Amino acid sequence: MMMKKMNATSEGYFVLLGFSNWPHLEVVLFVVVLVFYLMTLTGNLFIIILSYLDSHLHTPMYFFLSNLSFLDLCYTTSFIPPLLINLWGPGKTISYIGCMIQLYFVLPLGCTECVLLMVMSYDRYAAVCRPLHYSVLMYPCFCHLLAVACWVSGFTNSALHFFFTFLEPLCGHRQVDHFFCEVPALLRLSCIDTHANELSLMVMSSIFVLIPLILILSSYGAIAWAVLRMQSTTGLQKVFGTCGAHLMVVSLFFIPVMCIYLQPPTGNSQDQGKFIALFYTVVTPSLNPLIYTLRNKDVRGAVKRLMG
Repeated sequence: MMMKKMNATSEGYFVLLGFSNWPHLEVVLFVVVLVFYLMTLTGNLFIIILSYLDSHLHTPMYFFLSNLSFLDLCYTTSFIPPLLINLWGPGKTISYIGCMIQLYFVLPLGCTECVLLMVMSYDRYAAVCRPLHYSVLMYPCFCHLLAVACWVSGFTNSALHFFFTFLEPLCGHRQVDHFFCEVPALLRLSCIDTHANELSLMVMSSIFVLIPLILILSSYGAIAWAVLRMQSTTGLQKVFGTCGAHLMVVSLFFIPVMCIYLQPPTGNSQDQGKFIALFYTVVTPSLNPLIYTLRNKDVRGAVKRLMG
């Protein structure tokens, strides 16, 4: 087993093939990814700073939104700079240690986002369906505990897949058919049967994707029922505006993730998987700030107050 250990360990690098099959698209993709990355940095930093500076935004909703913004910053920064280097120049390598670090952060941050979106849906459920008890249900200490639970659960789950993936004896070649180090792509390099790894990945992905998704849809089902019984037109518009934004974020994140992780790596078209992954890793984090703030009166009011 040890003799079969891949020579990437000794050679010290992987080759990320990325979008090498479409060399004419690499310059275009470089510009697109760079624009979306700058949008992600600007939008999410804007939300974090504004939520911190304006006391009117010191609420559970904006506390969790700040956590989501910080998570998206870490998530995209863990792989987009190497991706831009990959797209710009001929060098498409990543060090073995760099690949380990990238996988260790990308996987848990994605799991954390699934749980955090579920917690945010519960916050909206409590605000709409239990308004008189909202301050009791979502008191600050409980909100901080929920945020810590999101981060801890994501990193704990991913540690298992991280170690199992890098303990696998891999084949001699070091070519990863992806634009970043992801578990399904790395499992394709294994020299042994990986069905056990694929099964565990699907089971844990189901827990961290399907269960949060079911609870999110249940929360919004209860919210929709409560909204239909409202008599106030202004209240209806506010609830639909806030919850509609969250539901759009959920759709943009969960649908592509399910296409990648809820089937075995051998069941995906590799080229198709790259573009799906490009959507939920690059596009979605840049749209989150726009979706949450574009028509948000609280945010516009906070900006006006800060500008005097």
